[in-house]
Amino acid sequence: MVSTDRLVAFAAMSFLLIVVPGPSVLFVVGRALAQGRRAALTTVLGNTLGAYVLVAAVALGVGSVVARSAVVFTCLKLAGAAYLVRLGLKAWRERRSPLGVLAGDGEARGALRTLGEGFVVGVSNPKTIVFFAAVLPQFTDRGRGHLTLQMLLLGLVFNAIAIASDSVWGLAAASARDWFARSPGRLSLIGGIGGLTMIGLGVTVAATGRKD
Repeated sequence: MVSTDRLVAFAAMSFLLIVVPGPSVLFVVGRALAQGRRAALTTVLGNTLGAYVLVAAVALGVGSVVARSAVVFTCLKLAGAAYLVRLGLKAWRERRSPLGVLAGDGEARGALRTLGEGFVVGVSNPKTIVFFAAVLPQFTDRGRGHLTLQMLLLGLVFNAIAIASDSVWGLAAASARDWFARSPGRLSLIGGIGGLTMIGLGVTVAATGRKD
């Protein structure tokens, strides 16, 4: 399988990419501010599942098609951006009624929806698509064979680092939200900030360029 030196090098490169806040991190932070700790961690899980679908796509050769096709890449990017803006607008509209969120109304039903929303953001993240398509194959060892399995293993390493890092971001943001929750007015403010964060993120993703 993957040699130790390649595994360590890939983990180091992945860490450098992950610690710099990108669409997934900002989305998790926005969710933490708008809905709290549980929603943030559920979003992290959804993001991770979405990212691993990208890993599988690259391992099977589909990821390179997405990365090299300007039309496919742009369509996927704009779909993800529109979804983020939609979620941000919804959070903004609901900012004046935050107490229902704190009471946990429909919590079990909402968890699956939150997971799905995180998945959509993770699978349409331009930063991750380009990274996996351009970098992941370079860390495989053709001499050892089983290239698909090697890439899937490297993807697990990436996602393990991502889920740890994103969870820290989410928990930190949720802790700040707990302070705001002591006042309905402050919680309404932070809910609005979370919504604006997602809207701004959607616009940023839509404006993300690519080098052809």
